[in-house]
Amino acid sequence: MSADTAQRAVQDFQAVFQRLRDQLHGVIVGHRNALDQILVAFFAGGHVLIEGVPGTGKTLIVRTLGEALNLSFNRIQFTVDLMPADITGTRMVMEENGRREFTFMPGPLFAHVLLADEINRSTPKTQSALLEAMAELQVTVAGTTYRLPPPFFVLATLNPIEMEGTYPLPEAQLDRFFFKVMLGYPDHADLQRIIGSTTGPALPTAAPVFAREEAAERIEALRALVREVLVAPHLEQYAAALVRATLPADSKLAPSQTTLLRPDEQINRYVSFGSSPRGGQALLLGAKVRALLDGRVNITYDDIDQVAIPALNHRLVLNFAAVADGIEPRSLIERVLHAARTLRH
Repeated sequence: MSADTAQRAVQDFQAVFQRLRDQLHGVIVGHRNALDQILVAFFAGGHVLIEGVPGTGKTLIVRTLGEALNLSFNRIQFTVDLMPADITGTRMVMEENGRREFTFMPGPLFAHVLLADEINRSTPKTQSALLEAMAELQVTVAGTTYRLPPPFFVLATLNPIEMEGTYPLPEAQLDRFFFKVMLGYPDHADLQRIIGSTTGPALPTAAPVFAREEAAERIEALRALVREVLVAPHLEQYAAALVRATLPADSKLAPSQTTLLRPDEQINRYVSFGSSPRGGQALLLGAKVRALLDGRVNITYDDIDQVAIPALNHRLVLNFAAVADGIEPRSLIERVLHAARTLRH
């Protein structure tokens, strides 16, 4: 790719990202940083877990993103009686020309953008039905594998204040999410705008950024561009050091060898197990999107730091001591980032 071609591709990426950002901001009040994190994960090819109290716009964000992208959109309300076949699809007996045969009827998973609403209200059996789809873009029913149409993007929501009757997501499933994005309660000004803009005669809507027939192909091309962004070896080393520093020094599941960062006292005290290698992949892919937004085709230390908290916060498994002392993953990751400044050169 020539320098001029690369420059035009970067400018096209920036323009598309900004148009999507404008459409989201036209409907969603506040949450600007969270919306940017969701878009970064989308173009990096990952899935997002959104956590926030009721009424903070989780469902509205997902529906608006589907409208702006002009992609097919489905919503699954996870409940305790939801079965795996309810989301993947199932085989049914169909009659045609006097003959009966089993025919696969696709479930709501077969969409480009999927809202998994309150995912922790279903049983682990149903939650795990999402794993194959999220990781491999396919589902297997009765021994037959069916491919999902790319791009496939899952936005799952969690409600943190109604835990009765819920099933915590296992670590393996949490690890499948590229980012975990926190939606805070709106401040007074945003709250006033929300209640004013949603109680009038017309509700705000998003205009599609792409034509329906070109949307999927354009998005796949932009995602391919993200992977073309260059990463220097010392930045790969930096990202690996961040991930390794989230593991306690006495972890029996990690090799006992000298690390680039000194073991952190709070990581050792509060973390049962740190980030998996997928956390490192999320750091680099998220940093590549950040680099393109800044008009560059190579990432920097700051690009990695900017995505570290949403990429790693759900991958740290904290122990009972952390819960008792009110320790959040965010504060531990910030300590790791502060210590990692000694690695910059």
